[in-house]
Amino acid sequence: MAKLTQKAKILRHLQEIGTITPVQAFFDYSIMRLAAIVFDLKDDGYDIETTILKSENKFGEPVRYAQYKLIK
Repeated sequence: MAKLTQKAKILRHLQEIGTITPVQAFFDYSIMRLAAIVFDLKDDGYDIETTILKSENKFGEPVRYAQYKLIK
């Protein structure tokens, strides 16, 4: 079985699961530069929607992060 590239792993995740965040990409695939992979997928013609989510870190400070979704 051929080894999947990071781009192929993220595309498969988007197609099969739906959305992905940088934290999910890191924990599930050890990918640290999700935005760069999404940029490449968009450059390849995939329509990917970015939603900015808000949360708090462990110190109670506000943080923002991206969630990506493949538009079919």
